Amino acid sequence: MPSDRPHNLADRVRLRAEALLAAGWGRLTKVTFDWRRSDGRWQTLTREVYDVGNGAAILLYDPARRTVVLVRQFRYPAFAESGDGLVLEAIAGKLDAAHPEARIIAETEEETGYRIAGIRPVFSAYMSPGALTEKLFFFVARYTPADRVAPGGGCPEEGEDIETVELDIDDALRRIETGEIHDAKAIMLLHYAALHLFPPAAPRQEPSP
Repeated sequence: MPSDRPHNLADRVRLRAEALLAAGWGRLTKVTFDWRRSDGRWQTLTREVYDVGNGAAILLYDPARRTVVLVRQFRYPAFAESGDGLVLEAIAGKLDAAHPEARIIAETEEETGYRIAGIRPVFSAYMSPGALTEKLFFFVARYTPADRVAPGGGCPEEGEDIETVELDIDDALRRIETGEIHDAKAIMLLHYAALHLFPPAAPRQEPSP
């Protein structure tokens, strides 16, 4: 019977070789290792691993007005894959050795101009464990219009040109269904918000005949 308990992998993985293929924004390495399969046989495998560091992402939400804050920016890989490079996504940034909470507070103000407090961690996730080492730490935080203290826009020196987008939560969820929102970070946080942060909208009262 399969077990959901953590496995000790020390006796199942033997590293054979590791070669650096590229080093720029991240590090791309080629690794060769032996893996002891579930039936006891050893198999030699080769994988490419891209290390871009860990990051954090956040969803700002206003339960009173039923709104959330996302950002829109140009992403060349998305443009190269589909021609749709202006991506509506969650506020996010690399940790760069900072604590996730401190990093996302600073990133939020830099990208959107909102100065937030009282943020809450909700989950963490590997975004593409077959190829990336990246692990993201996800947060939520309440906001109000009064919390916006600057225009935001990101860091021009790093090529950022970021638009702040405020949406009704129901509109944001519809945009997932239509494909307008296809950023995994935003999808995960919006579905979390729908389940845990926003009460169902009250049904509209039809006028009496």
